[in-house]
Amino acid sequence: MPEKVIIIGSGPAAWTAAIYSARAELKPLVFEGALTEENRLAGTLPLGQLALTTEVENYPGFPAGDLTGYLKSSLAEDKRRLMAPPGKEGVSGPELMELMRQQAVNFGTRIITEDIVDVDFGVQPFRLTASDGNIYESHAVIVATGARANYMGLPSEEKYKNRGVSACAVCDGALPRFRNRPLAVVGGGDSAVEEADYLSKFASTVYMIHRRDQLRASKIMAQRAIHNPKITVLWNRTLAEVLGNDRDGVTGVRLQSTVGEPELVQDVSGLFLAIGHTPNTAFLKGKLALTEKKYIKWTTPARTYTSVEGVFAAGDVADDYYRQAVTAAGSGCMAALDAERWLAAKGL
Repeated sequence: MPEKVIIIGSGPAAWTAAIYSARAELKPLVFEGALTEENRLAGTLPLGQLALTTEVENYPGFPAGDLTGYLKSSLAEDKRRLMAPPGKEGVSGPELMELMRQQAVNFGTRIITEDIVDVDFGVQPFRLTASDGNIYESHAVIVATGARANYMGLPSEEKYKNRGVSACAVCDGALPRFRNRPLAVVGGGDSAVEEADYLSKFASTVYMIHRRDQLRASKIMAQRAIHNPKITVLWNRTLAEVLGNDRDGVTGVRLQSTVGEPELVQDVSGLFLAIGHTPNTAFLKGKLALTEKKYIKWTTPARTYTSVEGVFAAGDVADDYYRQAVTAAGSGCMAALDAERWLAAKGL
């Protein structure tokens, strides 16, 4: 028998959609992604981008406190054994995602640890092909595959991820390790200026590293960076290496010149990449309408509808603006409610 709803993804949007769908007795089936080296290198392993972060200070309901007892009572030992010991600053990214996953399981969500590699939205029920070769049918589908931050691809960058290298200033900028210390932002567009401007609230100095002699950002955004006394733009520079050590994490960056000047070593305690995000939509192979930036297009305001009736999109795969855990979770709720009402209207 076809499933009522299949959810593709395993971040905040996917698990929230699963919780709501399960409580509505839709018996959701979640494809959380495959445990492969390819997914590890791409940053698309199960549990989404939050599983790649440390402290999460801005998700409501987790003030600073010791979660040891709660985690012990809510998560199985085999899950906790794979996680870092809980701290007392609140909740970490992996902890939050495991808790969301467990909450979905508690309400009856079924999970398959495979990728969806192909979809057929031209038939009803829809047909989805998994990475193990099996084909699944479902009347409704919620796509919540997220978006991955773009990195430079340097080995040193990978080495210091979560130890001073980040791709989200709003997520990490206020952490104690970055306060009143010099930080660097790579990029020259509007997003880079927004990141630098946000970080300037906490850092002693923010160095913007840009490979050209003028910012790509809009004029008003560029002026915001240039007139901010805490922001210094390092023109005509590219990131060559992230410097650091095991004790302190990031301690500096080595920068090459694009105009023949000598290399520059700049002392910083954190590096933020602001060179864009790539939505995880390649598996759709053009079968849903996308925006110019390749995000899934919501076709109706304030709804999670896509270009195919019965297919809904939630989280960062359809959001190139907010990209926060709480907004992704909210849209996951919306997608589940939209799918439930659509199924009811169709008598399914």
